[in-house]
Amino acid sequence: MKMKKVLGLALAAALALSLVACGGGDKPSDASKSNNPASGGSSAGQQTPDPAPTGELITVGVINNDPNESGYRTANDAAMRATFTEENGYKATFYNNNDAAQQIAEAQQMVQNEVDFLLLSPASTTGWDTVLQDAQAAGTQVILFDRMLEADESMYVAAVVSDMPAEGKTAVDWLAAQGLDEYNIIHIQGHMGSDAQLGRTGALDEKVAAEASWNYVAQQTADWSEEAARTIVQTVIDSKKPFNVIYAENNGMARGAVAALDAAGITHGKDGDVIVMGFDSDKWAFEEVLAGRWNYMGLCNPLQAETVDSIIKDLAAGKEPAQKIIYTPEQGFDCNTVTAEDVATYGT
Repeated sequence: MKMKKVLGLALAAALALSLVACGGGDKPSDASKSNNPASGGSSAGQQTPDPAPTGELITVGVINNDPNESGYRTANDAAMRATFTEENGYKATFYNNNDAAQQIAEAQQMVQNEVDFLLLSPASTTGWDTVLQDAQAAGTQVILFDRMLEADESMYVAAVVSDMPAEGKTAVDWLAAQGLDEYNIIHIQGHMGSDAQLGRTGALDEKVAAEASWNYVAQQTADWSEEAARTIVQTVIDSKKPFNVIYAENNGMARGAVAALDAAGITHGKDGDVIVMGFDSDKWAFEEVLAGRWNYMGLCNPLQAETVDSIIKDLAAGKEPAQKIIYTPEQGFDCNTVTAEDVATYGT
């Protein structure tokens, strides 16, 4: 936020408090609204904080990916839109696109419009230098959410993100622990160059390069598309190449892969011929793991809006974030150990 506006908001907040102390001003509402975008309900949901004290609205520009990309993205986008409202003290502009060049162009326009904060989930980790430099020059503070980008930490005020390399390593470590004699893997990648794709690919690439018994039967992007993933797996089936692992970088692509297996009569999941792995937080995918139709799901928590909101409110009050990078809590779930309580707690 521009320094003069930080001071203005801080003074407005102080004035509002003094009026309350003297009996003036409106009594603030203590009502809170649910901010859980889950279709079936989930205790992993978050609550939208009470509205900010009376004063000037904080302007934010929110650059996100297409909510139709996945269930994860739908939940992430819904949480951001439910949080950054006038009721909660914001004037927000939202833009959704999976094309990095179009994201960058829109972000540049938001900076020119002098938003106080630019909230950014980048489709690509690179290409943002000019936007970040212009934002800094304009006094627009940048907060990353969901995904990191390649930039010096001085170019953004905070990041509330998933640790994608850790997600990949956790998944690959789990796969190695299954003790297969040979790993013949169909690797279905997400949007190339995104933080999620790079992180979830990295650990697997390293393992395949290091172990003679680990092989790629296919490694191809489906760009988060369920139907494209089904086509990739069907092509491998038609080629008659043997495989025993599907490592899909999100749950939608894993579901597309399983559809191809089912159509071909190939067993999968617990006690099946093919290990199936996915990522994200979809409740339906948790249920696939719980039922033993999938073997593994790497949790990626989409509910970051409340934390971003808290950071902005602290900055408006003159407080610096306690941490530069905040990683959302995540873990891997195995069909042999996942519970119905896990599904209810973490599924969105």
